[in-house]
Amino acid sequence: MMPRHPAYSGLAAHFERIHRLRHAAAMLAWDRATMMPPGGSGARARAEAEVLGQVHALLADPDLAPRLDAAAGEDLDDWQRANLGGMQRQRDEAVRIPAELVARRTLVNAACEHGWRQQRAANDWAGFLPAFREVVAVARDEARHLSAGATGGAYDALMARYEPGFSAARFETLFAPLVDRLPDLVRRARLPARAASTLPASCPVPRQRALCREIAALLGFDFGRGRLDESAHPFTGGVPGDVRITTRFDPADPLAAINSTIHECGHARYVQGLPEAWHGQPVGEPRSFGIHESQSLGIEMQLARSPAFCGLLAPLLAQHLGMPEDPATLHAHLTRVEGGRIRVRADEASYPLHVVLRFRIERALIEGEIEADDLPAMWDAGMAELLDIDTRGDYRDGCLQDIHWTKGAFGYFPSYTLGAMVAAQLFAALRREHADLDSRVADGDLSPVFDWLATHIWSRASRFDTDTLIRLATGQAIGPDDYLRHLERRYGEAG
Repeated sequence: MMPRHPAYSGLAAHFERIHRLRHAAAMLAWDRATMMPPGGSGARARAEAEVLGQVHALLADPDLAPRLDAAAGEDLDDWQRANLGGMQRQRDEAVRIPAELVARRTLVNAACEHGWRQQRAANDWAGFLPAFREVVAVARDEARHLSAGATGGAYDALMARYEPGFSAARFETLFAPLVDRLPDLVRRARLPARAASTLPASCPVPRQRALCREIAALLGFDFGRGRLDESAHPFTGGVPGDVRITTRFDPADPLAAINSTIHECGHARYVQGLPEAWHGQPVGEPRSFGIHESQSLGIEMQLARSPAFCGLLAPLLAQHLGMPEDPATLHAHLTRVEGGRIRVRADEASYPLHVVLRFRIERALIEGEIEADDLPAMWDAGMAELLDIDTRGDYRDGCLQDIHWTKGAFGYFPSYTLGAMVAAQLFAALRREHADLDSRVADGDLSPVFDWLATHIWSRASRFDTDTLIRLATGQAIGPDDYLRHLERRYGEAG
């Protein structure tokens, strides 16, 4: 029997093949970050380039354009039409980027990332710089191709990969109230009583590993469809049936692994909760990186740093790490404000300022306002301005601390703070529907959180654009108001 929508059905099979290749590439990247011996870097980069080259060839196939046009004329339902739009966007990006640039990007980024793992530890900016210059050159070349004939600048073109429909100008507007208000909030919240803690600061890694697995299970991570491993930088990768999360263990800072595990579980629950009927299709993918971050930051900051959840977490810390079974002390420790140098260990109040700094730097770098060599000076000036911290000469915990730029992921950082804004907005809406949320969480019932997110975010995948998705979920446009109220309530009043 002929399919009802022959052109569309053929495209769905085509994109299912692309999905499988991307799954393979994700596993190659996961292994590179977790298990691969150091000497395998070059061979692995070439293997990844080969797989991603096949993805690019399938997307840039000249026959794809008339097939998309034919499908557009068929009687599709709303989900199918949204899927067709996702196919079109992926094809449009692919045809703008030459195949040789795709291969070059993979090789250059892999080399830079591989070197970074040693250079960061050695505080070796000079050793890092040559490979990083190549990464920047490739990113600028990509931006030039992507922005040709499009509205917006070069940086906007790269940002669209992570946040379709957003621009640097819009992020400037969203971030402006944070830049105006958060430095003062951080200063007020840094009072000595706020930073005090009695928690021990050291624990063997095997104990941390066992605890993190138990926390992941508490948060509903499905180990039958996923793994928890260790990497230099925590991340989530894979596909709904094969999700990989990693954390980073530090014997001197056990809460770092706990927090990153909780964060990555938020990402993983989103992926594992995407609608099964649309697995392997563009419409079945996460909507954007900002929405992805809203799920991880919602679980890490809105849920896990609440007094109610600390009541669940404290006994686990006592059991596995020998930490005091005192929820109030744990909550004080998790919500202390220190304004440190490291983004991934930053307190919730100062974290957005770390993102603003990176947003400003990478925008200037891609637009050609600064060169790679100028990055440390702009970093030092920004850290002094936004966080009153002197980072001069410290590359390890300064401009070398993040993995993103080594991989050419320019345009990603704004998604973190967009995600934090959206998370606050989502949880404000959730609390309006569940006035008893804290008492239920305190009793160990996390179903109101995950059921609500599954209904309003996960089940909708990429069916709607970001603005429509959040308006449907919360009844409001995306904005900083709920986020600022949350931060002021948690840190300003306590300070």
